[in-house]
Amino acid sequence: MTDIEIANSIEMKKIEDIASKLGIGSELIENYGRYKAKIDYTKINSEKKGKLVLVTAINPTPAGEGKTTISIGLADALSKRGKKVALALREPSLGPVFGVKGGAAGGGYAQVVPMEDINLHFTGDIHAITAANNLIAALLDNSIMQGNPLNIDPRTVTWKRCMDMNDRQLRSIISGLGGKSNGCPREDGFQITAASEIMATCCLATDISDLKERLSRLVLARTYSGEEVKLKDINGVGAVSILLKDALKPNLVQTLEGTPAFVHLGPFANIAHGCNSVIATKTALKLSDIVVTEAGFGADLGAEKFIDIKCRLTGLAPDAIVLVASVRALKFHGGVEKENLGLENLEALSNGLSNLGKHIDNIKSVWNVPVTVAINHFVSDSEAETALINEYCATKGVKASFADVWSNGGNGGLELADSLIDILDNTKGELHFTYSDDVPLKAKIEAVAKRIYGANGVEFAPGVITKLKKAEKEGYAAYPVCIAKTQYSLSDDQKKLGAPSDFTIHIRDIRVSAGAGFIVAYAGDIMTMPGLAKVPAANNMDITDSGVITGLF
Repeated sequence: MTDIEIANSIEMKKIEDIASKLGIGSELIENYGRYKAKIDYTKINSEKKGKLVLVTAINPTPAGEGKTTISIGLADALSKRGKKVALALREPSLGPVFGVKGGAAGGGYAQVVPMEDINLHFTGDIHAITAANNLIAALLDNSIMQGNPLNIDPRTVTWKRCMDMNDRQLRSIISGLGGKSNGCPREDGFQITAASEIMATCCLATDISDLKERLSRLVLARTYSGEEVKLKDINGVGAVSILLKDALKPNLVQTLEGTPAFVHLGPFANIAHGCNSVIATKTALKLSDIVVTEAGFGADLGAEKFIDIKCRLTGLAPDAIVLVASVRALKFHGGVEKENLGLENLEALSNGLSNLGKHIDNIKSVWNVPVTVAINHFVSDSEAETALINEYCATKGVKASFADVWSNGGNGGLELADSLIDILDNTKGELHFTYSDDVPLKAKIEAVAKRIYGANGVEFAPGVITKLKKAEKEGYAAYPVCIAKTQYSLSDDQKKLGAPSDFTIHIRDIRVSAGAGFIVAYAGDIMTMPGLAKVPAANNMDITDSGVITGLF
């Protein structure tokens, strides 16, 4: 069966019953139908502090790693072991759903449901962020047109409009055409909502008060004299906060096996920090013994930003990390073409293990967090290949566990769950960051490039060093850095697989994300508005006369 057929074959529990597993009373539930709800996090006063497990992965490949699927299956397995568990995951973006990957709510018998709702409009969070982002753009352009009291230089506007869809046609446009009454003509553009700074800002806010403070410092443009123009300067903080009020409340759904799952917000992991909201994570930690969360892409992007941005800014710290790999993906890193990944190839697998090894080293030696490896099972895996991964991990002092959650749900993740429980019960790490707050921004970028990616050094394009120094003078010196680079390689060249050496990271530009609270450093040409594939996933989707959705995943 397809994922959507499996999801539709399971009888879901009412959301009130799922909430009761975490001790959430009906007075804190805002129902969105029978199977999804928003939770009033402001009234949860529990002093409980569960343990936080971060699920990350090797660098992604076309072969698949299954990070979300493993996260869901692991949570179900922990529940089978008698643990009070909650998931904390990102919301899917409509653009990728209709573009390349289809749905993004797990797979097989390790899914969060109702998967159609989660993948589509859900509870409207992403639409609210889209509206808030575009209200800011409208207020800014209106201020310029209505006499320009702030003396804004239209050429310096950096705030883009957004929409939750892949549409390359809108990347670079001219807006304000059609005469004086239609605004000031200028270069403009759209980005996908998940890449909007509003998304990152909402994800890092701890409550409405914190959100308003973050919104107030959003940098939109500069004046003709070079001064920053912020959202507070155009009196937009209150109106934007109103649009985001309900979007701050975490969404509660369930896995196919009835494990509670908070699915809330989701910034991209290359242009932003790639994690679900702080509010959802902290709410889950107050209500459960173990929280399983994930970070986007490989550990060099998602886990690094989870630790150096989300944990640094909020006081969170993972008690353990699960590093996901698959035989197929490791063989791809070892040089095997996609069409040959189903064939046993121990030599290629051995070569590809260097990518897994680099991530293990980073987790243990740089961040000082206990780690276990999950081998996400595919039917083409041979016993010899699985044994080779186990042997390699043993040389790294790490246990590797077989996980077949796609086919068997929580039962397929029991070995992994037992390994994780052993770590949580018997091992404790003291989280280290990749760099300290007080080093210069340039040194922070170099620390990530050298310590995490394994680069020899960093080459900065002309003018970037000047921009970094200007950002420090304008009050952003203590900000963490968020390096935007390809997810497919530890380097900034997606063709360099495995664990490349003797390479340089190239930083072409930087941007201050003042509301989110980090500096984005661009390594390569990172698109913030994706395009559709030659054959979009949308082409294979349909709905029957009775309302049954097909082809979503």
